[in-house]
Amino acid sequence: MSEPRCQAYYTATINNESNYPTLHGDVEVDVAIIGGGFTGINTSLELAEKGFKVAVIEANKVAWGATGRNGGQVTGSLSGDEAMRKQMRKTLGTDVDQFIWNLRWRGHDIITSRIEKYGIECDLKYGHLHTAYKPSHMRELEASYAEGVQQGMSEHLRLLQAKDMPDFLETSIYHGAIYNRKNMHLHSLNLCLGEAQASVSLGTQIFENSPVTHISHGDTQNSPSVHTALGKVRAKRVLLAGNAYHRLERPKMRGKIFPCAGGLVATAPLTDAEVHAINPKDLAVYDCRLVLDYYRITGDNRLLFGGGAHYSGKPSRDIAGELRPALEKTFPRLKGIGIDFQWSGMMGIVVNRIPQLGQLSDNVFYAQGYSGHGIATSHIISEIMGKALSGHMEEYDTFAACSHVRIPGSEWLGNQFLALGMWYYLLLERLR
Repeated sequence: MSEPRCQAYYTATINNESNYPTLHGDVEVDVAIIGGGFTGINTSLELAEKGFKVAVIEANKVAWGATGRNGGQVTGSLSGDEAMRKQMRKTLGTDVDQFIWNLRWRGHDIITSRIEKYGIECDLKYGHLHTAYKPSHMRELEASYAEGVQQGMSEHLRLLQAKDMPDFLETSIYHGAIYNRKNMHLHSLNLCLGEAQASVSLGTQIFENSPVTHISHGDTQNSPSVHTALGKVRAKRVLLAGNAYHRLERPKMRGKIFPCAGGLVATAPLTDAEVHAINPKDLAVYDCRLVLDYYRITGDNRLLFGGGAHYSGKPSRDIAGELRPALEKTFPRLKGIGIDFQWSGMMGIVVNRIPQLGQLSDNVFYAQGYSGHGIATSHIISEIMGKALSGHMEEYDTFAACSHVRIPGSEWLGNQFLALGMWYYLLLERLR
């Protein structure tokens, strides 16, 4: 059964709400994609640009899940980059370091190209701070800055010390930062809705409010097909792109990724003077902690503030109550500010943080698990999957060759293992 959008800031500020039909009857296409988030929509756009007939089947509305609920930050951070480097060296050899570095920034180029090419209005802004919450965090930032300079990004980067921070933020909690002019922030729901419109303009069929009941994998005589209560899509290939929000193919998919709830709030609108005081360069911000705070100013002058992580797989009941202390500690000027929106979204967490690309059968693929870095990473993975589904498997094979920890037993048990692991790493973080 389909569900309405959550009451997030993004929902209240949609440019053009989607209104795609429910799947009825039989449809035949080249590729069927299950899931209307960033991965599903952008893979459909990649394929439509190549001339393929595509259908996207979404249980609720386009960008209903984490795509329409996140912090809106597009950064060069990759979860699991060290694990990637170790595993991908087997297939890429000495090229692995450059491959991973290019992955960091490839999503930026795809997104800006999409926005320009299709005229998508999504409050795109440039500029980001990766901040040191503790003095010891500066070593990490100094190493990241040095790598960026070595890679030719010096024009985009500036390493800030504690004395520089008042010029960027009205807060005393940070000990320095990397100021990155290439990183971006935006209205993620409007971006995805614009990308969906672009895909439809090229012939893609999108079906909303159409929960998939099962996938028929087909055989040498029959193509795979995707089934809903009221219809069926037959395709040469199928992509499962539901991330943390689907329960399909459980015998094979169980234990691969785990839902983690992240909470966000959006304040009442700030005055121009307040915005200039707390964040004069209008930058997105997150810090170096394992469980971090992240925030930015929206297109209508609200502070959008997120943080925390619940590995129970269930959202918090009082997100505003949990986040207000951190918000007010960061910006004392905003003590008592009204909070107009509070919501949560489920991230798909992978134990080793490497995005998971694979096959459930010869013609049924999946892509999932961005571990909190979904906007840029999903666009990269969509480009890779668009190539793979059209027969160009090289980059797909690099990811598919990576091994992953699969936690046996129930998903509840898996979340408890993750929570225990998070507790361990938080303890180490307090000691550094």
